[in-house]
Order: sequence, then C-alpha cells, then structure tokens
Amino acid sequence: MRTATETQPQPTAELPTAPCSVVWSRGHAYVLEGFRARWVGRDDRGRPHALTGAELNRRGWTLTRSA
Repeated sequence: MRTATETQPQPTAELPTAPCSVVWSRGHAYVLEGFRARWVGRDDRGRPHALTGAELNRRGWTLTRSA
C-alpha cells in the first residue's frame, strides 16, 4: 500500500542535491549520481533504472522508506 507522499508529487519539497543522496519512490530506493545528475535505482525485476529529477518528481518521492 502506498502512502500519500509516494503517490503525490511533493511541490513544496525539493529533491536533495548532494551526490549519493537517497530518496524512495514506489517502494524503491534511488541514489543521486552527482556527475550525471540522474537518480539511479532498480526496477521490480532488479534491473538498473535511471530517472531524471523531473521524472522522479512526477512519480512522487519521499526521504524515508514507507512500510
């Protein structure tokens, strides 16, 4: 079950900008690659998956993992 913070973008909060920052989206952790400015994680099958900051904002994200 997803929480409101996972399903709705957070318009007032900005994504972290420090390299190696971690955010959660749809039950998956994403790490910011500083030199490419993209968020990298794994999909449901364990394959690498990269998102831009705009894509991550559209999907919704949180700084903590939801149970």
